[in-house]
Amino acid sequence: MKKLVVLLPVLSGVLWGSAGVFVRDLTEMGMDDYTLLSSRMIVAAAAVFLGICLYDRSLLKIRPKDLWIFLGGGVLGMLGLSFCYNIAISQLTLSLAAVLLSLSPVFVLLLSAVLFREKVTGRKVGCMAAALAGCALASGVLESASGMQWTVSGILIGLMGAFFYGLYSIFTKVAMERGYHSFTIILYCMAVVALVLLPFTDWEFLGRTVTEGGPSMWLFMLLHSLCTSVLPYVCYTLGLKFMDAGKASILAACEPVAAMVFGILFFREMPTALSLAGLCLTVLALIFLSMPEKERA
Repeated sequence: MKKLVVLLPVLSGVLWGSAGVFVRDLTEMGMDDYTLLSSRMIVAAAAVFLGICLYDRSLLKIRPKDLWIFLGGGVLGMLGLSFCYNIAISQLTLSLAAVLLSLSPVFVLLLSAVLFREKVTGRKVGCMAAALAGCALASGVLESASGMQWTVSGILIGLMGAFFYGLYSIFTKVAMERGYHSFTIILYCMAVVALVLLPFTDWEFLGRTVTEGGPSMWLFMLLHSLCTSVLPYVCYTLGLKFMDAGKASILAACEPVAAMVFGILFFREMPTALSLAGLCLTVLALIFLSMPEKERA
């Protein structure tokens, strides 16, 4: 069982990498980004709430003075990264969008240096430079005859998604330092996002889509929430019980690779040699950046 536990963070990375498949299919049906995110977060929050009730109801308690943490983690973190990632998926290949989002540790490093005065070493700067170089290769901007799908706005929005992901990590760190369980953080951040999006949701279109689609559409919407918002966090959190955070983040770094595979299988997004090299360079740099100092040595 202990050997199988190692697969949990890997599975979370694969599930996060599948997000593009759901987003593109729902977008092609005519669903706007607000409705897409709202439907996903409502179902996800309900699923997490039910799971917490069955697991440990005490995790539902939060202190009113800490409400700002969940508001920030939900609006500035989870909502920002989800919205930007969805737009990036529509303008870039799935693998490139995932590679850009995976740069969030770089922003976490920079934000931590400013907010928590964490030391920025030469090794960390080298990893950041290597990760950015890998993104440049993966984007296809260096290949004039590249068949890679990319736009300047898509890359900028993808980087913004990584920045918001970094902000979510910072708010999560603050919440955990105050004694909150990761499931509590996930639930209330999702609930905040769902509440914020309620006025912008096209309920008429959503109801018509679900009604006309029948059971298959219900199942698709449920899988969208479970595979991209619930199961990845659950698998990752369970993995943290049996290994340190550095190792778990390294194992979950397969997300861009998974996104590339999904892009090939579902959308025939064939990578070039340079994009493959860039993806490998970025993943390796982020893995090295996530390693504790002792493991690096």
